[in-house]
Amino acid sequence: MSKKHSPAYLRGLVDAVAEFEAALREFLTMHEPNTLARGILPAVYRREGVADAEYATSQRRVEIASGRAGAAVAITGTRYEVQGMGVVDPVAAWSTILGPKPVLEPENILSACGQMLGRLEVHIAEAEANAVPTVSAEAMHPLVWGAARAMWRDGHYRQAVAGAAEALVGQLKARTGRNGIAETALWQETFSERPPEIGKPRMRWPGDPTDRTVRSMNEGLRSITAGVQMTIRNAAAHETEQWTLVEASERLAVLSLIARWLETCVIEEV
Repeated sequence: MSKKHSPAYLRGLVDAVAEFEAALREFLTMHEPNTLARGILPAVYRREGVADAEYATSQRRVEIASGRAGAAVAITGTRYEVQGMGVVDPVAAWSTILGPKPVLEPENILSACGQMLGRLEVHIAEAEANAVPTVSAEAMHPLVWGAARAMWRDGHYRQAVAGAAEALVGQLKARTGRNGIAETALWQETFSERPPEIGKPRMRWPGDPTDRTVRSMNEGLRSITAGVQMTIRNAAAHETEQWTLVEASERLAVLSLIARWLETCVIEEV
């Protein structure tokens, strides 16, 4: 999906069209409608007693708002067919209501705003249905993102992942109270199926150990945690080539998931 058709961009256009409509309605309160020779004389006349500064400020507000809302015309296809003029952009032609032989009447422009808002709602619904889900690095587990943030924002993605992996194993050491052991072995022993020993606590997924899901989580954690240490942490620490944003994002997401699982696990001690 192109940026200009993203849900966020379309919502911005909704705000822009609504702002233009509100500014135009306010500006029109400073005028009297023309009831004679419509289509020949200006569509509206300035009311007597309206201060010059107030009038100029209001008109300027409409001009700026029309510029912001202009892109909505092309996206929604909201235009008028005017005899002798062809296809007319109702937003760009708003100022013609002030001059002789106006291309459109104020009612036409306000009606066009309503049509654009309705069509933009449809476009937003379609864009949201077709949007690819995205998760930013900032949404990762605080432990992981906190350790990766500085390097990540400088574009050093591999080093950022390495820092996050170190923080994760540091958290494991803090919870188990074990420091004098190699990291891969620590993961393997911590999630071992053997009962805890003195000085060797275990981590378990909470719940009945005979439950199928609990048993599956414990077996899976035993494999994935040591595997992540070898495939992500060791690679990040020992490789010299830089990683792409996608490569690093995939690995950071795995570390974030492990960090959330660790929070859920409970410690078993002798």
